[in-house]
Amino acid sequence: MLLAVPGLAFDGIDFRVQGADAGVEDTLRDSSALLQAETEGTTNPQDLFAAAEAEYGRLVGALYAEGYYSPVVNVLIDGREAATIPALDAPASIGSITVIVRTGPPFRFGTARIAPLATGTELPAGFATGQPARSETVRESVAAAIGGWRDVGHARAATGAQSLVADHRTARLSADITIAPGQRLRFGTLRITGYDRMRPERIREIAGLPEGRTFSPADLNRSADRLRRTGVFRAVSLAEDDAVTPPDLLGITATVLEEKPRHYSFGAELASFDGLTLSAEWIHRNLFGGAERLTIGAEITNIGAQDSGVDYSLGVSLSRPATFTPDTTVGLNFELSRLDEDDFTTEMALLGLTATHYFSDRLTGRAALEYTFGTSQDATGTLDRSQLALPLGLTFDSRDSALDATKGIYADLGVMPFIGFDETSSGTRATLDARAYRGFGTDRRFVLAGRLQAGAIFGADLATTPRDMLFYSGGGGTVRGHPYQSLGVEVLRDGGQPVETGGTLFLGASVELRAKVSDRIGVVGFYDVGQISAMRFDNSGGTHSGAGLGLRYETGFGPIRLDVAAPVSGDTGNGVQLYVGIGQAF
Repeated sequence: MLLAVPGLAFDGIDFRVQGADAGVEDTLRDSSALLQAETEGTTNPQDLFAAAEAEYGRLVGALYAEGYYSPVVNVLIDGREAATIPALDAPASIGSITVIVRTGPPFRFGTARIAPLATGTELPAGFATGQPARSETVRESVAAAIGGWRDVGHARAATGAQSLVADHRTARLSADITIAPGQRLRFGTLRITGYDRMRPERIREIAGLPEGRTFSPADLNRSADRLRRTGVFRAVSLAEDDAVTPPDLLGITATVLEEKPRHYSFGAELASFDGLTLSAEWIHRNLFGGAERLTIGAEITNIGAQDSGVDYSLGVSLSRPATFTPDTTVGLNFELSRLDEDDFTTEMALLGLTATHYFSDRLTGRAALEYTFGTSQDATGTLDRSQLALPLGLTFDSRDSALDATKGIYADLGVMPFIGFDETSSGTRATLDARAYRGFGTDRRFVLAGRLQAGAIFGADLATTPRDMLFYSGGGGTVRGHPYQSLGVEVLRDGGQPVETGGTLFLGASVELRAKVSDRIGVVGFYDVGQISAMRFDNSGGTHSGAGLGLRYETGFGPIRLDVAAPVSGDTGNGVQLYVGIGQAF
């Protein structure tokens, strides 16, 4: 006779921690393989048994990281210690699992010594006698010591003799670690693998690895960043050779994987008053095999705008990285555009020679020589434009994300001296765009963001300054709730006729409070203000402000933005404005 024994129903996991505060208990629960399996709804006995076997190592490792070196961990499966159950005799059914953790006392450092150290090496403050003896502190200290030697050229620095002793009677951990710096090395030959269309000599020029100079991890990382910055490669890896080439050269192997050479992109943005903006761009990342980038872009704006016509622009640019220096990109660009605004129309062409220099991963400088010609028409007649300009700029960017920043700052300063010919004035145009972000709460779910914008034109006559160079306020980029470029200045022209035009001075500010409701959904409250003046900030111009609420939906490549704004002050807008786009407003 065969007796059928019914399987036990799994009743869940009883998780107990003895001798630790709430913070350590939370850490243990987060590290538990069994609690993770329970959260995922696992009930299969084999899976639960595997998680129980892994539980010991997970919990002991978590306790070591917190400085507990005499823990006792019991994992009981229906009363049996999981560690004593043979793997080939795993239970066919599991009714309950009990986890009991006795943490023991927290340990502190007795001896805390790492030597020798390179000059200037700073160890974590927690690696000292009397401080909590967390294992992570030991690892961080060893990494800092080795990193200090690598920073001064000892690429093969490693740990030597190690003595880690836990005294359970006194709850003290003694750590005495010796570092073996090894030989000071220089960069050897850069070898390249994985390239397809790229010419290897151009890869070397772009990487700019200082062969023959003292080894430096910073130089190695900088070379990898230069290759990634071109956009040609999907993956870049620079690896140190295992062996040293006598007498003191360390070879480097660059392994690259190229992207597809062509790239297409499209964009759209909608504002209720300003209409629809459509943009498209085609890029060839590697035109001649040396990371030359050809870009053709087109944009149509103000489609269906209430107070202006449709604007068009078409641009072509060709840029080449690692020209003159590994961190300098030089390019040529040509642009045709037509602006059909409420109070003026401009048609122009621009030809420019540009240079961009990357001082660091955060600081970028730019310079250009541009010639612009065309015509502008407004209520006073036609202005023939002919102008030579030297735009200069610096950009500092420490944000954690360009589309959805939660910390850091962004600052862009531009200065453009220009010489006008025929009827065009000469002078200097200066602009500033500064932004700051501060996150609060768990995972920075709340973000306070602020923006300051300023602009000024010096030395040029208002009447003969091209209209597209003057400053306006209003719209999604300045003051939401007011129509695009709705705020300018009113001046008297020939015959005493008042004419609306842009100003020579601009000041704007915005503040936003952003909050995440869930991983995908966010809400925003904002307030914008702007001021325009003809010569100075006085009654020759005006001020307006707007405020509103926004909704954000995270897509993975940036949030979709929906803002609803209304005027707060000023007479350039009445009614609600709607803005839709990708990425935060700033």
